[in-house]
Amino acid sequence: MIMKDLVESRLVLGRAPRALLDRVADDPVAPLTVGLAGPAGHGKTALLTELTRIQQRAGGTVRTGVPGPGEPIDPDDLLLVDDAHLLDDERIGVLLRLVATRRHRMVVAHRPWPRSAALTELVDTLRRDGQAVLLGPFTVEQTAACLAGVPELAPRPELVDFVHAQTGGVPRDVERLTRALRAAPSLSTVPTEPPRSVVLEFAPELEIQPAPVRRLLLAVAAGVPLPVALLGPLLDQEPEAVDELIATTRAAGLIGADGRLTPLVRRAVTTLSPATERSALWRRLTELQLARGGPVLPLVRSLLAVGVLGDCPAPTLAAAAQEALADEPAFAADLFAAATAAGHPTGARQAHAAALAGDLDDALRLADRLLTTAEPADRAEAAVVAATALAHRGHAGRSVELYRWSGTASSVAFAAVGALAIGDLTAATPPVDEPGGAPPTLHASAARLMADGVRESVAGTPSAALSALVQSAALLEPDGRAALLPDSPAALAALTAVHCGELDIAERVLHRAQTGGVGGPLMARRHRLLQAWILMVRGQTLAAAERLATVTADERPLESRDLLFAAALRMGIARRTSDLGALKRGWGQALEAVVRHGVDLFTLLPLGELAIAGARLGDVARLAPYLREGDALLDRLGTPTLWSVPLRWSGLHAAILTGEPTAADDHVAALLAASAHSRYAGVVAAAAESWVEVLRGVVDPVRVEAAARGLHDTGLCWDGARLAGQAAIRTSDRRAMTTLLECARVLQGRPAGASGGQRPSDSATAPPVAAAGPTQQGLSDREYEVAELVLAGLTYREIGDRLFISAKTVEHHVARMRNRLHCANRAELLALLRTMVADRASDAAGQPWPQRPAR
Repeated sequence: MIMKDLVESRLVLGRAPRALLDRVADDPVAPLTVGLAGPAGHGKTALLTELTRIQQRAGGTVRTGVPGPGEPIDPDDLLLVDDAHLLDDERIGVLLRLVATRRHRMVVAHRPWPRSAALTELVDTLRRDGQAVLLGPFTVEQTAACLAGVPELAPRPELVDFVHAQTGGVPRDVERLTRALRAAPSLSTVPTEPPRSVVLEFAPELEIQPAPVRRLLLAVAAGVPLPVALLGPLLDQEPEAVDELIATTRAAGLIGADGRLTPLVRRAVTTLSPATERSALWRRLTELQLARGGPVLPLVRSLLAVGVLGDCPAPTLAAAAQEALADEPAFAADLFAAATAAGHPTGARQAHAAALAGDLDDALRLADRLLTTAEPADRAEAAVVAATALAHRGHAGRSVELYRWSGTASSVAFAAVGALAIGDLTAATPPVDEPGGAPPTLHASAARLMADGVRESVAGTPSAALSALVQSAALLEPDGRAALLPDSPAALAALTAVHCGELDIAERVLHRAQTGGVGGPLMARRHRLLQAWILMVRGQTLAAAERLATVTADERPLESRDLLFAAALRMGIARRTSDLGALKRGWGQALEAVVRHGVDLFTLLPLGELAIAGARLGDVARLAPYLREGDALLDRLGTPTLWSVPLRWSGLHAAILTGEPTAADDHVAALLAASAHSRYAGVVAAAAESWVEVLRGVVDPVRVEAAARGLHDTGLCWDGARLAGQAAIRTSDRRAMTTLLECARVLQGRPAGASGGQRPSDSATAPPVAAAGPTQQGLSDREYEVAELVLAGLTYREIGDRLFISAKTVEHHVARMRNRLHCANRAELLALLRTMVADRASDAAGQPWPQRPAR
């Protein structure tokens, strides 16, 4: 191809064309018989022009076209024939006779189609007696070479990729796009679409094509693979005729060998074709695709990509939306809306899609309107949408009403779950199967098992509850992406597992639900938040914070239930890392989250965590009404042990932080009374009793270690390490202190006996422990002052200025604290100082509590 309009003529060739030119340049009179084949726009004429130039520069003669009858030809002349596919049989016969003499030098260029019998014979003869050269599209490297001939374009790799992707490497189109880009005012960034000027250059080529070819181009421009069985009825052609049309279009350089259009040609076809012709054909295409039961979503995507979605009939839009619902509910909602605007009402399905995508404002608006205006079937579906949205926003009572009103098997089960969540046992009656009712679909069966699991968690055993909920989650995994759920069985299974110390089960069920996309984007945040919660409980606060960050990365507002868990996670992570600043900053948002979401069974976990944070900040009184509401809820349900034990555990630690021994004793007594209910309840009760004894100065290292290891084994890893560490800094027995310190190190995940060295990646935020040494007396007042300022991030000089001492004196204080506390490095010292400073603030510098009153 000769690049026109360039400063210097530049020909970009493949290996075979280059070898042909070199052969003529080396010996301009050597025998030469070549058949040059390629679609239009692939450089046949440009190559013939270059051959002419080389032959003439060597002093030879060039003849073009087929000689007339009896016209003499010098054997040394180079005969060049272009567009041989347009020759009649008589002139092809002349070329055949010239080839047969084996005396004449010739290059015959032609397209691969049309191919008459005479042309087929000529092509075969040229290949047999000489050489066949096939011109194909440019490689990426050849496209780059073309752009390199235009200094203004400075062919960056991304620009080369853009040109090659748009043109498919067709030389004619590369030249056109290069020329248009060269004329562009600025190319500081790579364009996202080709300039309009290059699209318009295709107009003459498209206008000369026969009507069937133009219709074929429009069909292929739809962007989806179309079998001949579908193209025939679409174009009103027999299969053989369709094959010919495809061959003709490919020979014209408008369609690739793979049967697809390049993006540039596709844009030209859709832009330059008459709108009525385009709309009629694409409407017909969608009708045929729907009639044969084929997918229409790829077709609709294609029409949307070229900006002509308005050509798509409303039923096709609705069908495409249904296909997109499971994987792209937001896109499905847009398509349902477009179908409605085109005269095909899809209100309930649009509301369903909006809710599944997490757009609860739109979902509620649509559902509320349908509840009063739609047909009965749509009203029932609208009620499900509204009930689901309200459940996520904390309006459990209204959600239960709507689920029961909708009347489907799944809805009745979800109503039972919601009723139990707010302590309404009368509304949580199991549904009675009616003969001839709705079929027991996977969704309905999962909902029924979900209700059974929650009911077992209140009135049965933890194992029965967990089994039913895990089974429910498994039923939804194969086809749960489009399931609209008030809460997922995986989330409830994970909550139940956390409440009974089965964190491994919780992690696995959440992972499967997250991987399978159960509940769509609406439930995705819920699952990730619970995964973060488990990491936090295990003491992996850095990983928990990273997981929490993924929930809010898109900056979409959280619904009230997710907001409550997110707020409790932030406060819980800050508490476990002794980040008092973060606790103070997050407290206002945490209180707002509590206000926005009503207290229910499934939010007792974050409520308990916030109670501890509030106690740490001295502001737990503001949570008191909600904590009382939680207690009343549990009372209405008969104080189910599975749900009440974690709340009592949180209450114990809140009482410890606020210095209320009597309240702490009450929580311990309640935990001991429930200890026989499950292994988890027994472990927590033993740990609670041991913790209070430690605060009273009674440290039994054997009991403490057993309690700490029990907490660790049930997943409360951070709590277990902290219990051992608290006991270590409160005992005056050096041997007991060492034993408990080693226990705490092991529960942190560090090797026993190690005072430093490598630590797990999350160790910087692991619960701090005491070091061996006389820590019973703790630090001096001055050292506490220095420690607090070091933890606040001040430099030694800034601390010295604050305390009116030198920076060197501050450094000496820090060195003494590190030696006294036997910390191997600065990170370990900071971890221990966080605990000691927090203890000093929370329990009057570790002073023992009054002894428990006699019972």
